[in-house]
Amino acid sequence: EPNVLAGPLIAHTDAVWGLAYSGVKNHLLSCSADGTIRLWNPPEKIPCICTYNGEKGCDPAHMVASFNTGSTVIYDLETSQSVVMFSSQAESGVQSNNHINKVVSHPTLPVTITAHEDRHIKFFDNKTGKMIHSMVAHLDAVTSLAVDPNGIYLMSGSHDCSIRLWNLDSKTCVQEITAHRKKLDESIYDVAFHPSKAYIASAGADALAKVFV
Repeated sequence: EPNVLAGPLIAHTDAVWGLAYSGVKNHLLSCSADGTIRLWNPPEKIPCICTYNGEKGCDPAHMVASFNTGSTVIYDLETSQSVVMFSSQAESGVQSNNHINKVVSHPTLPVTITAHEDRHIKFFDNKTGKMIHSMVAHLDAVTSLAVDPNGIYLMSGSHDCSIRLWNLDSKTCVQEITAHRKKLDESIYDVAFHPSKAYIASAGADALAKVFV
């Protein structure tokens, strides 16, 4: 419906990869292939409030951003300053191996989790910036992550066509689902938990979105 559209937010110079709603003053965050993250207040005449050169947080006044250099940064949305910076500490110096496809925050603990092109999932302490745990999680690139609302399980998706459910405490895989077919060497693009019901969902390169009970 045309009357629903409030108007476009124009500032990015390349594809917009992700959006996150910030509870701080009802703002919106966007990340783009132009290498920037932008903080928006949509109702304002000039909606773009701030630009960060660098996805997205546990503390509602913070956001988590990952860079193609393999580093991850926590920013304070009020001051626009970086609070904590941590590196993926990849074993190889090859930049492509450092590539981060997804970054999520634990809903209750000060922990950031990253999904990597080199098949790893890594866990970081938000206070110290140090890596807590690193594991080879899939047979191909890890493309997507989601943490259940209670903070007990982590779900990951990969181009190896599988969704894996992990116990966050033990870091062990408790379930694996073959969810999507491959298309042009790609498979699963995103995974999600329902906020209140026992449903999970995935979206794939085979042009399907699936919901699992």
